[in-house]
Amino acid sequence: MIKKTFFPFLCLFLMLIACGESDEDNVEFQTITIDKKVVLSNEEQSPTCTVHLQLEEATKANGHRGEVINAAVMKRLLDEDEETMELAADAFAYKYVSSYKKTMLPLYNEDRADTTKRSWYEYHYVITSSTQKGSKGTLVYLATIDYYEGGAHGINQLITMNFEAKTGRQLTLDDIFVPGYEQHLKEVLLDALKAKTGCKTMRALRDKGYLYSMEMFPSENFILGNETITFVYNPYEIAPYAVGSTELIIPFGDVKDLLKNSFEY
Repeated sequence: MIKKTFFPFLCLFLMLIACGESDEDNVEFQTITIDKKVVLSNEEQSPTCTVHLQLEEATKANGHRGEVINAAVMKRLLDEDEETMELAADAFAYKYVSSYKKTMLPLYNEDRADTTKRSWYEYHYVITSSTQKGSKGTLVYLATIDYYEGGAHGINQLITMNFEAKTGRQLTLDDIFVPGYEQHLKEVLLDALKAKTGCKTMRALRDKGYLYSMEMFPSENFILGNETITFVYNPYEIAPYAVGSTELIIPFGDVKDLLKNSFEY
C-alpha cells in the first residue's frame, strides 16, 4: 500500500521567516508511506515479514536542490537509485520481502515442528523520518530504522544527514572542520564521553562497556544545530548493544579553532 501526504514544512517556514532568512533556505517536503507484508508459509499461524517506510521527500517545487537531497536520501537509506522516493521505497520493500521469503522458507521448513522457534522468523523493517532546521543555511534529515531479522534482539538506529539548503548538497565533517581536525576532535569527543558517563579514565569507560575494542572517532552521523554539533553513535559503534545509542553534544565554541571560516552557525 502506498500513501503520499503533502506536508509543506510550515514550522520551518515560519521559523525562517521570523529569523529573516531568505526563501532559498526553505525546503518543502512531502511524506511518502509504503507498507508491505508477506506470509512465510501456507500455515494459518505462519510467520510474517512486514515493511513500513515513512520517508520525507523534497517536493518538485524545490527544483534541482530537491532532486539532490532525494538522491542522497534514497542511496543512504534504501541503497536505491530511482526517479522518485516513492519508486525507490516500493522497490526496496519488494526486494526485502521477496528476499525474506526466498531465504527463510527453507530454514523455516526445517524448524516448522518446533513452535518455540516461530518468533525467530517474524521479521520487520521500519523506517520513520523527519526534517528540522540545522545551523545557518542548513537542514537536517533524521531517519530512525528499526528492524528484526532473527536472533536475540532487533536493531534500532538513528541515521542523520545534513544538507546545505540552498543547493541540496550533503555536508560532511570535512565541510565543517579544517584539514587535520581528526585528532583534536577525537580528544574533545572522548572528554565529552567521560563527562556524560561520569568516568575519569579509559579503564572506567571500558568497565561500563565503552571503547572496549575500538578507539574514539568522529562519527559522520552528526546533527548540526544553532550552537552545537551532536555526534550520534548507534549500538555496537562505541559500545555493546546493551549500552544503547550514545549522543555527544559539542558546543561550537568548544571547537571554534577547528571550524572552517566558510562554516557559519
